[in-house]
Amino acid sequence: MESRLLEPAARRRFSLTAITLAGLGVVFFTVILLSVLNKNGLTVIDAPVQAWLAEGRSSALTAVMIGLAIVFGPIALPIILLIVTVTWGFLARHAWRPLLLATSMLTGVVLGQIIGRSVDRHRPPTELMLFGPDPSFSFPSGHVLGASDFVLFTAYLVFSRRRSVRGAIAGFGFAIVCIVAAAVSRVYLGYHWATDALASVSLSLLLLGCVIAFDTWRAGRVADRAVSGVGPATPERNNIPRMRPDPLRSRSE
Repeated sequence: MESRLLEPAARRRFSLTAITLAGLGVVFFTVILLSVLNKNGLTVIDAPVQAWLAEGRSSALTAVMIGLAIVFGPIALPIILLIVTVTWGFLARHAWRPLLLATSMLTGVVLGQIIGRSVDRHRPPTELMLFGPDPSFSFPSGHVLGASDFVLFTAYLVFSRRRSVRGAIAGFGFAIVCIVAAAVSRVYLGYHWATDALASVSLSLLLLGCVIAFDTWRAGRVADRAVSGVGPATPERNNIPRMRPDPLRSRSE
């Protein structure tokens, strides 16, 4: 298992980030859910966005959107997740981050299914669907939820262990591009309303906050054990500087 130590200040920063993301996710999702249930509020954007994207349809763009739907779909994405987790665990020689990624993704799937069946929102008209009819529930979008969870969780689990700010910006920037692409493709292809996609992103923010909180809690336990002398401490792997002997002092002694 991966051993990760965090200084108290770093733990507080990660904890604050987790609380902020989870809080934003809850607030955004609640607003969207109430709008959908009451058929008002943010749902006013659904028809105009659907009509605008439908007007911009072309054969080439449709092919791209179908490709995105396949990649982020219920068949390809689990295969990608399996390959990533197995390869990651084998190369990194630890199981914590791959297992956390897989478990969090599964949690998102279960949560999306429960909410979808509870709300039971109808999809856009079948004639708008460009990749075959789909009679299942519309809220939230499973494709967008899966894509958002995968790229956000992976970006955090990778770049939270690195000091490169540019790398983190690039990683999360790529994640945002993937999320936007997945959301637009589902609305463009006629399978979801815009608020379905926004609800999925809100859920991903909530889940990301939970992932960060759980990962930080575990890092805190590891740090506490290291301080108390229980378990090995590995400074070079956990961004804690190792004390080096002073050569001048050694000579004088």
